[in-house]
Amino acid sequence: MTSTIPARLATLTKTSSSPAESRKRALKLYRDWYRSAPEICGLYALSVSPAYVRHAIRQRFEKNRNVTDQRAIDVLLLKGRQDYQETMNCWKQTDHVMGILLAPLDRPQRTFLQKFYEGEFTSVSFRLIRVHNIVNSGKDEAAVIPAASGI
Repeated sequence: MTSTIPARLATLTKTSSSPAESRKRALKLYRDWYRSAPEICGLYALSVSPAYVRHAIRQRFEKNRNVTDQRAIDVLLLKGRQDYQETMNCWKQTDHVMGILLAPLDRPQRTFLQKFYEGEFTSVSFRLIRVHNIVNSGKDEAAVIPAASGI
């Protein structure tokens, strides 16, 4: 196991003032990931080639290519930088790298019922969905829920 200096990759949280600046920051993050592919393979003793790691990194960046909201881009850059720091400092297990970073992104969209059957929705989720529907419908919650009958 190699020793790392955690502060070596630490950066301050930044907000981009323009789309050009966020593009520059995204390209820098992409280059950092791309150049680190051989080191990632070595650090985690992965059974995949650096070319495969680079391909997976490219897919991750391509997935968010059409995001235009400046705040969303800043959050994606922050999370990408944090993920890079955690990966390069060996703060992840090999399974994390293989399962999260290198997993294929071609999972099809699922409907509400498919997610429900898989157990992704709990009673809290149902309450939040119900409150959201009530608020958006403009109805008073008391009008939706019947009063106690007194029986």
